[in-house]
Amino acid sequence: MADQTEVAVVTGAARGIGRASAISLARRGFAVAVADRLEDEMAGTADEIRALGAEAMLLPGSVADYATVIEHGRTIVEQWGRIDVLVNNAGVSQPKTLVEITEQEYDETIAINLKGCFAWCKAVAPTMLEQRSGRIINISSVSAHMGASPNAVSRFAYVTAKAGVLGLTRGLAKELAPHVTVNAICPGSIRTALTSRLFDQREKEIIEAIPLARIGTPEDIAVVVAFLATVSPNFITGEVIDVDGGQYVN
Repeated sequence: MADQTEVAVVTGAARGIGRASAISLARRGFAVAVADRLEDEMAGTADEIRALGAEAMLLPGSVADYATVIEHGRTIVEQWGRIDVLVNNAGVSQPKTLVEITEQEYDETIAINLKGCFAWCKAVAPTMLEQRSGRIINISSVSAHMGASPNAVSRFAYVTAKAGVLGLTRGLAKELAPHVTVNAICPGSIRTALTSRLFDQREKEIIEAIPLARIGTPEDIAVVVAFLATVSPNFITGEVIDVDGGQYVN
């Protein structure tokens, strides 16, 4: 890989927002390391990246596995020499209410949606600080502001984790400055494999609540990821960008 090629890491890259973000960054010339526990689908993302003429690296495993994440960070630096962008996207839904959920299910929700972001920030930050440059983009949710809506596929445990992602973003934006920026994106109603069934059942009702009159796509998030990853000059850090078609204007 040419020394000047920038390197991005995208977690949860097997499908949905992660896949779209990885491909969007590849189109902009990044070599992309894709991380996911869905190995076959992640390989499909890597194939699409390579078809664009960009390099891809596969990093299998769960973001909740701290030791594996740290090792993946070392592998990227050993093979590619740098890490310029991290997109913390991996997440799981959790539809159970407080009365229904078990301790194990709660812990897993927090581990994947919040601790996984911490682990990957820990894995890339030393390299970014040594480079004196880097950008971290955390994918949260509008539910972090609003709580779970009637149209949401997840309830309080997911909301708790995604609100934590915003705290992580703001804390690290100050801690890692001035050379590393940290921002968050809060998607609204985005059609993915996870949400399609619910949206199909209530599409008219959902669209009526969105001023831009459509359900979002993973590409709607990916274009904002690409902006935060490439905008120059960059004077944005610690910010939270809602990408929801105006559904939750406040």
